[in-house]
Amino acid sequence: MALFIIFLVLALSVAAIALAANLYIYGNSIAAAYLALIGCIGLAMSTYVLLQTRRMMVRLKIEVPTVTTIIECKKCGFKSVREFQRGDYIFKEMGPCQKCNERMIITAIYREIREKRETLPPLG
Repeated sequence: MALFIIFLVLALSVAAIALAANLYIYGNSIAAAYLALIGCIGLAMSTYVLLQTRRMMVRLKIEVPTVTTIIECKKCGFKSVREFQRGDYIFKEMGPCQKCNERMIITAIYREIREKRETLPPLG
């Protein structure tokens, strides 16, 4: 809804500038100056709000963390690391070990935390 209002103000501003040019051609320079001023202010404001809205949406981007599951064989100590799947839980018995054919179990489930990079504030 907000984008609709922004684009409506943008369209009305362009129409005001076009009407100001038309009035200037027909000799009504005072009304043309007012309409040109209103059009330029509306154009500047709607462009600014549109850019700020876009910048805010980029800033609010949510990053889903990676969850990892470790599957381990208790007999030979073989470990397998894979991405978490729905239904995984600690001590869940999994398939046979690749080395000794014993049953493997899930020994750890954890989320990998990535360090956030510091970004410089935008210029201007």
